[in-house]
Amino acid sequence: MAKPTLTYFANSSSRGEECRIALHVAGIDFVDNRIQFPTWSDLKPSTPFGSLPLLEIEGKPVLAQSNAILSFIGRQHDLLPKDSFEVARHEAVMAFCEEARHHITPILRIKDEAEKLAKRAELANFYVPTWAGFVEKQIGAGPFFGGDKLSVADIKLYMIVRWFASGGVDHVPPTVFDKFEKLTRLYKAVGAHPSVAEWVARTAK
Repeated sequence: MAKPTLTYFANSSSRGEECRIALHVAGIDFVDNRIQFPTWSDLKPSTPFGSLPLLEIEGKPVLAQSNAILSFIGRQHDLLPKDSFEVARHEAVMAFCEEARHHITPILRIKDEAEKLAKRAELANFYVPTWAGFVEKQIGAGPFFGGDKLSVADIKLYMIVRWFASGGVDHVPPTVFDKFEKLTRLYKAVGAHPSVAEWVARTAK
């Protein structure tokens, strides 16, 4: 059987990267199809929802939407809990991550300098801490979201925190999550997971 193919932009960030990490953690040998942005306009009309990432598995329709891809990987490869209610809790925090992206991404596209600075200050002082506070309340004893076992929800939360902790959003301090002890603990635990660390080291080259 042919390897599954994960298609996303060439950068190692956001929705595509969390799916790549999940596939690697699951031990799946996959085709990492990284496209350049100029080619996206040609591919877009043929995608299920006009968006990336895409997961292609032989004999199946193309699967789109990062949370659907992560949930599929999680269910198939023991990266989600067995209990249905706990699965729903994990999927809820994954949806909350997508809410954050939908709120933040338009702000990053603002060109007017004064408006940009004002909106980035709002992110740093209000939106991101409020978002993190809600997540913090959902995390238990850890180190991961559901306890001592890594899940696809942890990988998604890791990518959100890394977005800011790496300095990827200018005018928002990389320390914006530091006071949230459980979320910071989760972020560090995911980054230290052997398979995650291996993937990050490999793709950073």
